[in-house]
Amino acid sequence: MPKLLLKQGRVIDPAAGIDATLDILVDGTTIAAIGADLSPQAVGAETVDCRGRLVLPGLIDTHAHVYQYVTGRFGLNADLCGVRSGVTTLVDQGGASCITVPGFRHYVAQPSATRVLSYLSAYLVGGLEGHYYPDLYSPECLDAEASVKSALANPDLVKGIKAHAEIGGFARWGVDVMKIASKIGRDAKLPVYIHFGQLWPKPESGGREVDPDSIFNRVVEMLKPGDILAHPFSRHPGGFVEQSGKLHPLVTEAIQRGLRVDVGHGSHFSFRTAQLVLEQGVVPDTLGADMHGYNTVVPAPPGTPDSHPDEEHSFLGKTQFSLVSAMTSMLALGLPLNHVVKMVSVNAARMIGMEGTLGTLKVGGVADISVLDDQRGRWTLEDNEGTQIVTERMLTPAFCVRDGVRYEADAPSLPLPIAA
Repeated sequence: MPKLLLKQGRVIDPAAGIDATLDILVDGTTIAAIGADLSPQAVGAETVDCRGRLVLPGLIDTHAHVYQYVTGRFGLNADLCGVRSGVTTLVDQGGASCITVPGFRHYVAQPSATRVLSYLSAYLVGGLEGHYYPDLYSPECLDAEASVKSALANPDLVKGIKAHAEIGGFARWGVDVMKIASKIGRDAKLPVYIHFGQLWPKPESGGREVDPDSIFNRVVEMLKPGDILAHPFSRHPGGFVEQSGKLHPLVTEAIQRGLRVDVGHGSHFSFRTAQLVLEQGVVPDTLGADMHGYNTVVPAPPGTPDSHPDEEHSFLGKTQFSLVSAMTSMLALGLPLNHVVKMVSVNAARMIGMEGTLGTLKVGGVADISVLDDQRGRWTLEDNEGTQIVTERMLTPAFCVRDGVRYEADAPSLPLPIAA
């Protein structure tokens, strides 16, 4: 494997306190040197001019759906969302279960160029067709003992547990599913990642009345420090923002208790909700793209459904996104670049229990590096409810280095910037 010299990029590594113009020398699968001018040490290396570009620790997407084919249309190709989009590590959220995690390891994690990890589904069926069939997610379809056993047997792959706290489920089963998911997380000593915001339509008959504003506090009281509250910027009720349009009063207290917040961008991301939440001082810790086969323009496997039963979770033809474009959205909302980089590097590494190994650039460390173009101009960003904002800064992936190998950011799913 030839040496690679990334020359004169703006290297930002919040974990190491670095923000400077530097060279990085990659030798094999490790970072051999970081310095102001490494040319004398890089004899025989392929040199890549990174002037004007951001050189970052390999990006970590904390919310992916990449159990391709097994989860039907829902699961995307890991390398499409990963190295071909400038991202070196993906955390699949709930695609695999205790039943199907061996297949996830064999058919997704092992053959992918991207590093792929799992937040194991609390449900026996995992993420089949994007949770298309609500009845498969009832309390009877969870097995706490089997899920804990699976998680403990696969510590290199399983880094957390995935569950849902939303109106459709609460109308069917109340808090029973969340009680089991919380127990799995405690017994496995792993964080639980909680989806907030509607996923399933309410049952046509037989369901119980649910006050969306009651869901957040009923769930938070079951959780432990380190558990993750997802989708703070969702336009759907039942999460961080009450029906009155105000921040739920328990959000700040939950964060003070050690719960963490992941953006989980997805197609339900709302600029209006995001601005409201940020204005109240709630700044998410991590940033996941939440791309899947219903909100990304990729060919669907034959025979799979044309749309999700909850149409608002389907791609509406207005937006296309990736992890890096989600970073652009965070900048447009006023978050500082250093924090946005933290969200996809050191903070994300902490969420998967790999702080110090991933999410940082260090001599002798793994050669996982993401290189982004950082342009100035005027572009329009639009969410799926039609809200538009104008940004003067646009990040796009150029390439990444994963375990010492360079991959161009050539995924056809990457969004094209729209000039304002």
